[in-house]
Amino acid sequence: MAAGPAAAGRVKGTYAFVSLGCPKNLVDSEKMLGSLAQDGYELVSEPAGADFVIVNTCGFIESSRAESRSVIQEMLDLKKSGGTKGVIVAGCLPERLEQDGGLLKQMPEIDHVVGVFGRDEIAKVADRLVGGSREQRELFRPAPIRALNDQSRLRITPQHYAYLKISEGCDRTCTFCSIPSMRGKHVTKPMEMILAEARELVEDGVRELILVAQDTTYYGMDLYGEVRLAQLLRELEKVEGLDWIRLMYLYPINFSDELISVIADSPVILPYLDMPLQHVNSAVLRRMQRRVDEKQTRELVQKLRERIPNVVLRTTFITGFPGETDAQFEDLKKFVEETRFERMGVFTYSLEPGTPAVRLDGHLPEEVKEARRDELMAMQQSIAFQHAERMIGYELDVIIDQELESGVYVGRSFADAPEIDSSVIVTGAELQPGDMVPVEIMEREDYDLVGMVSLEDEDGGDDE
Repeated sequence: MAAGPAAAGRVKGTYAFVSLGCPKNLVDSEKMLGSLAQDGYELVSEPAGADFVIVNTCGFIESSRAESRSVIQEMLDLKKSGGTKGVIVAGCLPERLEQDGGLLKQMPEIDHVVGVFGRDEIAKVADRLVGGSREQRELFRPAPIRALNDQSRLRITPQHYAYLKISEGCDRTCTFCSIPSMRGKHVTKPMEMILAEARELVEDGVRELILVAQDTTYYGMDLYGEVRLAQLLRELEKVEGLDWIRLMYLYPINFSDELISVIADSPVILPYLDMPLQHVNSAVLRRMQRRVDEKQTRELVQKLRERIPNVVLRTTFITGFPGETDAQFEDLKKFVEETRFERMGVFTYSLEPGTPAVRLDGHLPEEVKEARRDELMAMQQSIAFQHAERMIGYELDVIIDQELESGVYVGRSFADAPEIDSSVIVTGAELQPGDMVPVEIMEREDYDLVGMVSLEDEDGGDDE
């Protein structure tokens, strides 16, 4: 939850906001916050005492839906006790449940529901609530055929970094995934719109721009008839004041030689690639309908290692997909041990109603899925610790995110995305969030690095 100003003039009402889920959802949250500010609503930091509360939900997997329901119920309990007058629920959970009778059927105390693509009308929904309307409303809009504009956001992230959504929806047909049912088909945001948003963000203090989408490498196909991520990156490199560009959600298909060269040759695009692979065994990948096999996966990883200096690879895997045999899991373990991903997450297969994987045979017990996940993560811990130890003695550029205590700061190197990766604990200078400083790495604390600002930089704190 964050506080922020309303537009100049009379304040219509106060509200608190809870944003759940992925960075793509966070961009939607920030767009809603911007719309409400422009319409005269004041954001407050705590829901108790606010005129209303908005919860922007995640509906991706059951654990995400459970978290969303828990937060909604907490806000409804606050409303029941008189702590707020209304609760609006937005985002993926209402969209996910629309075909199952709707969220209002499950939680009838909610005042209004807004689907993913109703976000730009959030101020109208707030007007109804504040105006005293007691009629519950569900606002759903079809997935757009043109990309929505994400400018004029009120950002939740720290001033020095921001997420930039380059497309919406997904054309992939992965059998385990429900995202297309919530977010629709892939819709590319025009290059000029992205560049305008990037310049706006830099003017607002952003130094690190994190590109997100459901399928980043597919950028441009529907709009231009070809993938154009490489061209987009070349244009973003020219935006003055931008120090880092970080790439997330890179599907392994469409990773062209041109794209690899652009990343390898750039002083601004970080050699950090978030590329969810989900598995390596060809039979499992085929059942997942990932459209790549083991040979292609290994060749791509090898090419990225060879051609991009100091590349850091982040990936995710699913354990216990229907039909996954002991031998297929052993293939995955061998791949993880050989490839030694610097960053890796593992999820157990989540049975998602309405997805094709539900109809597959060979569904595994939860304890098997969890045991396999735990085994992979134990392997990865050792790999990650060894990688961190190899950084000791090196000097890394670190962007400062926050002050922990007097003279002690939390920052990130190029190898660390916000919220999901490790941190660098920094001492040795007076610093501010957003400062970028060279740090000599002295030791490792679990996954994190600990270092001191290099002596020659102690007088400035910032590299500009």
